[in-house]
Amino acid sequence: PGKKVLIVYAHQEPKSFNGSLLKIAVEELTKQGCSVTVSDLYAMQFEPRATRNDIVGHLHNSEAFNYGVETWEAYKRGGLSKDLVEEQKKVQEADLLIFQFPLFWFSMPAILKGWMDRVLVQGFAYDLSKAYDGGLLQDKLSLFSFTTGGSKEKYAIRGDIRYLLWPMQHGIMHFCGVKVLEPHICYAPENVSEEKRKEMLTAWTQRLKTLWKEEPIDCSPEWYFK
Repeated sequence: PGKKVLIVYAHQEPKSFNGSLLKIAVEELTKQGCSVTVSDLYAMQFEPRATRNDIVGHLHNSEAFNYGVETWEAYKRGGLSKDLVEEQKKVQEADLLIFQFPLFWFSMPAILKGWMDRVLVQGFAYDLSKAYDGGLLQDKLSLFSFTTGGSKEKYAIRGDIRYLLWPMQHGIMHFCGVKVLEPHICYAPENVSEEKRKEMLTAWTQRLKTLWKEEPIDCSPEWYFK
C-alpha cells in the first residue's frame, strides 16, 4: 500500500485488449492503495523523435549536434524540454514502472521506444560509470506487459520469446539499475475465443494482487539465453 506506479501505455484504441489490461492494472493497483499515474503516449501525442527540440536554450556544441552529449548537458543545467522533465518526474517518483503495449516486429512500438530514447537520458537514468546494478534508477521495479500477434507455439518454434526481451529488459531497464519482474505476455488475443480472452484478463488481475511479493528475475544472460 502507498506505492507509486507509473504505467507507460502505448496503444491507440482504449477498447483494445491492451486497453483492457491497462484498465485492470489501474483499478486493481488503486484498490490496493497504490497511487497510479498513466502516460498514455498516443493520447498525449508524445513525440518519439530525439531532436534538437529536446534542449531548451543554448547548445553545448553548436558546431556538431550530438544528442547524447546535449541532453546530458541540458539535464545538468535544467535545460530539457517540458515534456521530458514531466516524464522524468513521474519515473523518479515511481516504485514500479509498467510498460503496456502490443509487440511490433519483436519489439516495442516506435512511440514507446521514443519514450525510452528521450526520457532515460544520461545523468538522469544512468552514467557511464553508473550502469546496470549501479544504474541511477535503483530501488525501482519494472514489468513489461505486452500482447503478441503470434501464438505461444509459433514463438517456441522460431526462437524463445525471451531473446527479444534482452534489449528491452536488460539493455534498457537493467542498464539503468531498475529491477525487472517476470514479463506478462498475452499471446495472440485476437486469435483466441472470447472465453480465453477473459481468462487472460483474469490471470492479469490475479497476478497484480500478489505483485509486490514477487522477486525480480535474475538479470543474467542465462535467464535470456539458457
